[in-house]
Amino acid sequence: MENYLLNIKKINTIEGAIESLELAMPLNDIIRKALEFCIDAHKDQYRKSGEPYIVHPILVASITAHFSHDEAMVLSALLHDVVEDTDYTHSDIQNMFGDDVAHIVDGLTKITEIRDNEVIHSSSNERLIKSALTFRKMLIASIDDVRVLVVKLFDRTHNMLTLDALSVDKQKRISEETLLVYAPIAHRFGMSTIKNSLEDLSFFYLYPDEYKKIDDYIKTYQAKIQNIFDSFLNDIKLIVDIKNNPNIEIFSRIKHYYSIYLKIQRKGINIDEVLDLFAIRIITDNKLDCYRILGLMHTKYRPLISRFKDYIAIPKENGYQTIHTTVFNDAKIFEIQIRTKDMHKVAEYGVAAHWKYKDGNSDAKEPNLNWLHTLAMDNENIEEFYDDTKQELFSEEIIVYSPSGDIFTLQRGSTAYDFAYMIHTDLGNKAVDAFINTINKPLLTELKSGDIISINAQKETIQRCSWYDMVKTTKAKKNIKHLCINRLKKIDILYGTNIINTIFSRYKENILNSIEVKKIQNVSTNIDRLKNVKRYIESHIRDEKGILARIKVQSLKFKEYKFDNIVLYSNFNISSVTLDHCCHPKLGDDIIAFKENKDAIVHHKMCDNAYSLMKQNKKMFYCKWSEDKYFVYKMVVSLPNTRGELARLLTHISANEAIVLFIEYGKDRHSHVQYCTIDFEIKNNSTERVKKIVSQKAKIIEFYSGQDAYK
Repeated sequence: MENYLLNIKKINTIEGAIESLELAMPLNDIIRKALEFCIDAHKDQYRKSGEPYIVHPILVASITAHFSHDEAMVLSALLHDVVEDTDYTHSDIQNMFGDDVAHIVDGLTKITEIRDNEVIHSSSNERLIKSALTFRKMLIASIDDVRVLVVKLFDRTHNMLTLDALSVDKQKRISEETLLVYAPIAHRFGMSTIKNSLEDLSFFYLYPDEYKKIDDYIKTYQAKIQNIFDSFLNDIKLIVDIKNNPNIEIFSRIKHYYSIYLKIQRKGINIDEVLDLFAIRIITDNKLDCYRILGLMHTKYRPLISRFKDYIAIPKENGYQTIHTTVFNDAKIFEIQIRTKDMHKVAEYGVAAHWKYKDGNSDAKEPNLNWLHTLAMDNENIEEFYDDTKQELFSEEIIVYSPSGDIFTLQRGSTAYDFAYMIHTDLGNKAVDAFINTINKPLLTELKSGDIISINAQKETIQRCSWYDMVKTTKAKKNIKHLCINRLKKIDILYGTNIINTIFSRYKENILNSIEVKKIQNVSTNIDRLKNVKRYIESHIRDEKGILARIKVQSLKFKEYKFDNIVLYSNFNISSVTLDHCCHPKLGDDIIAFKENKDAIVHHKMCDNAYSLMKQNKKMFYCKWSEDKYFVYKMVVSLPNTRGELARLLTHISANEAIVLFIEYGKDRHSHVQYCTIDFEIKNNSTERVKKIVSQKAKIIEFYSGQDAYK
């Protein structure tokens, strides 16, 4: 397949493009008519490279035909730019080529990608939002016909193959969008060939230095690695007795560069530490043969159980079915993939296999495209849509079970609460706790592949608004948010009311009972609004007989109190701030603060305990996170096992304005040296400088920024 795309890349003439299309699919009368029509429509148009523009749609049609023999898709690929880039209309396409083709072309036309004059810097949030908008347009255009999205993937594939004709800035912009939007869609469609190609092409333009390092290593050591691999491959052929089993095919392949790069980043290793650069793929006729071959492999070689995956018994949502196993041989590890011929078609072509191999078979499983409908139908807010999209497209999967043996696919990191919402919205709303592998567990327990889960529920709905950030799946988040929208309005009103009443509490209890203030909830989110309401109340109480004499206006002036990264405003003295343990608010969460004598007790805004206290009209302060930017660092240090060493280290980093987030210390009290894990945040964004500060008081074993790719 890689050779096929490389050949496509070399074609730059109309004759060569037509020949490629004819090799992929016989040219009947309607396809020849479309060819002549689009050649004429684009006759005076040229690409940046100087080649006739028509070469592009013909080659997109060629790729489409290679992956799918659906005539309407091939015609749509040929015609996909006609309406947008020529004087022909949707009606013209409809009259000449029918409703089906016109429908797909219309969907492709509506996916208006970001043009060259809209290039935005990659670090800009607007850049990400525009990518989300592009993806949303793609979903809406293809919601009734997934063929629109499939042809669009082939269009983007050819664009990436010919990206070298554009400026560096445009290459990076298009590659970013490809890696962010198109490659994940190809993955969810099960189109591994297209996904891998899009990722590697994007990787080449976005990270040229990293790409070159991997490429140089592979070229330098490929012969040596291949010799080792070929020896193992020959052993495999003997074990499966390939001479007497001609139905079995065995291939070796090098992993694509972007997947190698991701492994290097995730594990924090060098390329020479990546043990499984090559993989063996064994293809046979039926499922039973797959398991027979697996048995032969595990009988001969010791398997690495943690990396064994049976996607035949439990297919991925995108329809992918293959047995993955990794085995030891001569102190080296080798990845082996075992699948049937039909599974291989689905793995290579994904959803497009539905049109390429219309006869169907019992082994192949079609991709589950429910996620496509879910994402397309929800979220008016584009930033929220973008977050949901990232969750749906980029997350790894785990497989869990109901007590009756039903299989459910969840994102890695999902909790029992996510599982409850996956079963049914009502079950999630009323869930109390869970049994995981027959052991009673809290709902926020993180699930692992293979867990068996049952959910206990009560009759009444339970609002758990502070749990929004603790669940993983889009469905759970949306349902929690829906439940809590009304509560949030009540909280804002209660919070605003309690802040105002606290400010004037020395002079009159519940002052808002006698003075009407509109939109009181807004004062809790903006200090200027709070000050305006305060001034408004002061101007009104002056008119009340006897009140003015008792009020010392100067004592009502706000004072700003700053404790680490929390800022409070009050006319009362505040001695300290405590983050309450019941909801553990973390940096960036919405927070509220209660007055406890001279202390401020901070809760998550959606905390149930805090809501109860607000309803009791407890005194409250206005609070917010400091606008100072903090950077998170994680480290492992070794300390002498003597009294006071940890205290000295913590005092030292605190003196440098660091805030400790997490400590794990003293696992082996009999050791002369204790290993201590510490997470902390500090305003300094230079890893080397912060590391130097720590090294003054401790020996550093590991140290890295929370922004590191493999954190």
